[in-house]
Amino acid sequence: MSDKAKRQKDWLEKAGILTDALPFMRRYAGRTIVVKYGGHAMGDDSLAREFAHDVTLLKQVGIDPVVVHGGGPQIGSMLERLAIKSEFIDGLRVTDAATMEVAEMVLSGLLNKRIVAGINAAGARAVGLSGKDANLIRARKLRRSQRDPDSNIEKIVDLGHVGEPAEIDPHVLDALKDSGFVPVIAPVGADGKGQTYNINADTAAGAIAGAMDAERLLLLTDVEGVLDKSGALIHEMTVAEAEVYMADGTLTGGMIPKVETCVRAIGEGVKAAVILDGRVPHSMLLEMFTPDGSGTLIRGE
Repeated sequence: MSDKAKRQKDWLEKAGILTDALPFMRRYAGRTIVVKYGGHAMGDDSLAREFAHDVTLLKQVGIDPVVVHGGGPQIGSMLERLAIKSEFIDGLRVTDAATMEVAEMVLSGLLNKRIVAGINAAGARAVGLSGKDANLIRARKLRRSQRDPDSNIEKIVDLGHVGEPAEIDPHVLDALKDSGFVPVIAPVGADGKGQTYNINADTAAGAIAGAMDAERLLLLTDVEGVLDKSGALIHEMTVAEAEVYMADGTLTGGMIPKVETCVRAIGEGVKAAVILDGRVPHSMLLEMFTPDGSGTLIRGE
């Protein structure tokens, strides 16, 4: 086969892919997709470029992506460089005033603008902001309790400046997406007194998706999706099934809060949520534009 014939064959295959994707593009045109971006997908330069191109493609085919990003490893690296020690309780970083300053600097500054620049370079128009802008995320202090193994008494654990969304005002996001921009959000919020809080990116993304009545909430993770007890991928589940899996021990560790975030978002109006592997190139496009999707989809009844 000549080189020209090979090129024509390749282009025909690509044309077929576009034709197959067209019904899905029509289905989601004009709909909002909230994407939580983090983990390995954000730390790998090649995957980061592909993510930026995928977000740009979503926007160009008429879908409105909203990106919420994390940055735990990058915060940890900066704290080490500055010789600021960190303590973790139940997987959450205890955030004192000095740590909060570093977290906001890394999330709202370095990482946010790096993601914005990548999406802009790919051809879309991204705008970076944090939850403090336009009161997007009104936060409150996160309260956690811990049971003492000796006395069996529960006590309140002070995590410092770790917060959770109390209220979402999506007006600034609506204005940006309606004007053709892609919002990129750092999960930092403030309370009514102006106190700054660091917020888990999954939690922030779920709350924003609920406030925007998003068609999809996509959580990019470092695992294939939700696995059953034998280690096989669960392709789809209802909210009721998710609650059973959480109760019977199918879900363990960090997957539990991710599924809880998805269930909560669906309860607030999100049509469906998907936990998918951000390490897989173009996993978002596979989820949105193919019949089998990618990862684990969680839907209402």
